[in-house]
Amino acid sequence: MKILVVEDEIRISNLLRLYLEREAYQVDVVDNGQDGLEWALKKDYHLIVLDVLMPGKNGYEILEELRRIKKTPVIMLSAKCSEEDIKRGKDLGANEFIAKPFSPSMVVSKIKEILIQET
Repeated sequence: MKILVVEDEIRISNLLRLYLEREAYQVDVVDNGQDGLEWALKKDYHLIVLDVLMPGKNGYEILEELRRIKKTPVIMLSAKCSEEDIKRGKDLGANEFIAKPFSPSMVVSKIKEILIQET
């Protein structure tokens, strides 16, 4: 299964890649919103992990544009996790909203849970 990680913090994206590849997922990583949107639209991913605050386009903008074309499951990550932030992500179609800092193993568990629901 293929997963796209759109995250501008290299330490976080490398950690997620490591944990996901250990579980035999194929992982692509991009570090800005514009590339994230392009990759998400060009390729077929089973799930996208999407940071909210990024250069180029933010996660909300990406999700809004993505939902016009695809229904790929999305987990949003953010240091901004007010009730409004979470509601906005869910209203735009996010499957899950996870606060930073997070446990990488918990993110992997959420990914597995969503992928099981999708099949």
